[in-house]
Amino acid sequence: MPQGKQPASSRVLSIRSHPIMNLRIFLTVGMIGTGLFTSLFGVGYWANIHSFYYYLIVQMVAGLFQSTGWPSVVAVVGNWFGKKKRGFIMGIWNAHTSVENITGSLIALALLSYGWGWSFVVPCLLIAFIGLSVFLLLPVSPESVGADRDEDLVDSPRKNGEEVTEPLQCSDTKIKEKAVGFIEAWKIPGVAPFALCLFFAKLGKYLSSETAGNLSTIFDVGGVLGGILAGHISDRLDARAITAATFMYCVIPALYLYCTYGHFSMAMNIALMFICGMFVNGPYALITTAVSADLGAHGSLKGNSKALATVTAIIDGTGSVGAAIRPLLTGYISAKSWSAVFTMLMGAALVAGLLLTRLVVAEVVARVSESRSRSQGGSQTTSQDEEIDV
Repeated sequence: MPQGKQPASSRVLSIRSHPIMNLRIFLTVGMIGTGLFTSLFGVGYWANIHSFYYYLIVQMVAGLFQSTGWPSVVAVVGNWFGKKKRGFIMGIWNAHTSVENITGSLIALALLSYGWGWSFVVPCLLIAFIGLSVFLLLPVSPESVGADRDEDLVDSPRKNGEEVTEPLQCSDTKIKEKAVGFIEAWKIPGVAPFALCLFFAKLGKYLSSETAGNLSTIFDVGGVLGGILAGHISDRLDARAITAATFMYCVIPALYLYCTYGHFSMAMNIALMFICGMFVNGPYALITTAVSADLGAHGSLKGNSKALATVTAIIDGTGSVGAAIRPLLTGYISAKSWSAVFTMLMGAALVAGLLLTRLVVAEVVARVSESRSRSQGGSQTTSQDEEIDV
């Protein structure tokens, strides 16, 4: 190839390389900061600190550092896989959240006999070590290890009225991209509905598992299957909103059955808990991973690659607000009756599904249009073949 002439993919990579490297550093700082400030809880054990404000400030700062993790990792994973297979792969990858719930509890429980301070310090040392490993070893993009970029990432076809991104056909001049602001990210079509959907989904993400005590592990196992299943279905149908809304609607009968029949026997309790975990975690995993990555590369951005982490942060942050409200709302409602808690969960699932109605209708219309186009194309081909035979 003549010098000075680069393929389209190389031009895109040169545009994106700088923000991708920043994601690696950002993730490393977040992990080390999380380990440092969370370990201060354990320091409070040995220093005999009983000040409420000490633990409040430490919790707030640790949460600030921890919030850097999800947007960064989703953005990095999104750099590797295109939309056609992103849902299934990210569904498998998202299983780490359920595995973390199980292993984290086991590690803390194993160290508790040595003093509750060790339950904080030892996991935090592991986090800091992983953070350093991320800085040294994490391949944040295909080009960082000399691999070819996914064709589905390089060539974005026109779909549902979206404009084709232009940087692929631009000149060899390096293009400076301006990071998408907070307000601009909210204006991306689909961000607000999915963010609000996650808000209501997180109101009950772990609520039902907590009512089952030691059976919460079953809920997490069902969540692993739900995340993978939701991602795979959305890839096959090419319909994220339809998949997420369907799972949310299925949460309603699942919670009703658990509330009504879960106490009949241990086998029934386990089976229904597994089903609840599958339907509750499915849309949560899909929205916070594949949907966030898709919206971060929406056609309205016209090729700007500096929006994925911002969109992911908005969606997951909105869901975290729901998770923060969850214990307050639950405590108030459970004082009256636990059946009212399940009613609240079912209502939240219904609202979450309804918030995606407009996107679901748009996807259904798109699927119908594609089906008609294919049938018309097939009929035209058949008529041409008949003319040739004549």
